[in-house]
Amino acid sequence: MYDLNIEFRSGSEKCLYEQIYEYIRREIREGKLRPGERLPSTRSLAEYLQVSRSTASLAYDQLLSEGYIASRPYRGYYVCRMEELYRLDARGDAAGAEEQGGQGPAEEKIPAVVDFSPTATDMSRFPFSVWRKINKNVLSQGGGSLFTQGDVQGEYSLRETIGRYLHSSRGVNCTPQQIIVGAGNDYLLLLLEKILGRHVRIAMENPTYKRAYQIFDSFAYEITTVDMDEAGMSVSGLRQSDVTAAYVMPSHQYPTGALMPIGRRLELLKWANEAPGRYLIEDDYDSEFRYRGKPIPSLQASDTQGRVIYIGTFSKSIAPAIRVSYMVLPMELLERYRRQCFFYSATVSRIDQKILEEFIKEGYFERHLNKMRKHYKEKHDLLLEGLTDFEEDFRITGENAGLHLLLTGRRGQKERELILAAQSLGVRVYGLSDSLVGKAAEQPGHTVLLGYGGLECQDIDKGLALLRQAWL
Repeated sequence: MYDLNIEFRSGSEKCLYEQIYEYIRREIREGKLRPGERLPSTRSLAEYLQVSRSTASLAYDQLLSEGYIASRPYRGYYVCRMEELYRLDARGDAAGAEEQGGQGPAEEKIPAVVDFSPTATDMSRFPFSVWRKINKNVLSQGGGSLFTQGDVQGEYSLRETIGRYLHSSRGVNCTPQQIIVGAGNDYLLLLLEKILGRHVRIAMENPTYKRAYQIFDSFAYEITTVDMDEAGMSVSGLRQSDVTAAYVMPSHQYPTGALMPIGRRLELLKWANEAPGRYLIEDDYDSEFRYRGKPIPSLQASDTQGRVIYIGTFSKSIAPAIRVSYMVLPMELLERYRRQCFFYSATVSRIDQKILEEFIKEGYFERHLNKMRKHYKEKHDLLLEGLTDFEEDFRITGENAGLHLLLTGRRGQKERELILAAQSLGVRVYGLSDSLVGKAAEQPGHTVLLGYGGLECQDIDKGLALLRQAWL
C-alpha cells in the first residue's frame, strides 16, 4: 500500500472528490496501481490529503460503483483486475466517451470472492483416472484407423450407444441413423440452418437462452419472442406469431427453471401437426439433474409425426471441454440433411468419440451421473436452507432441477441494485434481464440468478453470509 500523491488543481471546476476519483482511475487504467494492490483507508487518505473523510469516501464510492476497486469486509479497498478493459489510446477516445455520457469501464468485472455463476459445473469429482485409462486403452488398441476421417454424422457405434442411452433415460425414440454428433450445440444449430433453410420464421421463449437467440439471429432468421406463463411458452401467443419453428426447453427452461407439463407439450405438438413444415426444436440441455421425482420424459418421446428436432449435450453431465453434442432429426429432415449436407466433415475427433463411447458403455457415465446428482442435491439443499432468511424479501423459484435458483424481490428491489450491492462485497450474481430480448430487456428487472454448480459448500455459506449483508 502506497500513499497517493494527488495534487489538487486550484481553480478547477471539479470538486475535490472528483479530482481524487479521476487520479486513482487514471493510475489504475495506466497500470501504475496494479491489480490486487491495497489502497489507503478513507480515514488515512483523508488525513494524508488534508480533506474531510466524506470527500475520500465519495471518491471511493464512485470507483466502487464503476468496478475499479473492490471492498473486502474488514480488510479494506483493493484494485480490481482489468483484463477485459480496452486500453484507450491517447487520441482522446476516453474523454470523448465521457463527454458523450458513456460509462466506459462501468461494466468491468470485479474479482469475486464467491461467483454464483448459473452455468458453472463442478469438475472436482470428475473421474480423471478412469478417463485417462480409457484414453490409454483406446490409443493402444485403436491403431491408425482412429486418425483417419470418420463418419460425417459421428461414429456409428457411438450413435448407437447414445440412442440407447436417450431411450432409457429420456424416452427418445430414434435409430442411430437419425443422430448427428457435433462439437457443441453451436455447430448443430449452424447445421440446422442448412437443413431448414434460410429466412425461417422461428419463435423463442422470452426470457430464453441468449446464445441460441444470437445464433439464430446471425442466420437472418425472423425471430418472434413469445411470452411465457408458469407452464412455458404460450401456445396462443405462438399461434399469433405466424412462425414455422419454435425453440423450447420443456424439461428445464433456461433461465426460469419452468417445467412444461404434459398438457402444454401436447398443445405444442398439436400446433406443429396443424401445418406442413412446422417443427419444434427441443433443447434438452441439463435434464439429468432433477431433485424431486424422476427425470421428465422428453417432448420428442410424445412425438408420433416427426415434428420434434431433439438436441442434447454432454457438456453439463460430463464436462464442458468434452464438446460433444448430438441432434436427433425426424426422418423427413434426415433425408434433407443427406441431400444438402453430405459434404460437411465430422467435427469431433474419432479418438474423443471412442473414449466417450467406452465411458458410457462400461457404466462409468451412469455412476458419474448418480454421484453428481447426489453431490449437486447437497449443494441445492444447502442453498435453499440458507435462503430461508431471504424469504420475507424475495420469492424463490426454480428449485426442482438444474444448477441455479432464482430470487425475485418482493419489495420492488431493482435487479441492477441487487447486483451492484452484492458486487461491492465480492459476490457475483446474475440478472434475469441478461436472458431477455426485445423491449422486455429494456424494462427494469427484479430477479437474479444464483448458480451453485461450480461452488463448494463452504463457498455457498460464505456467499450467503455476504448476501445477507448486502441485501437484508
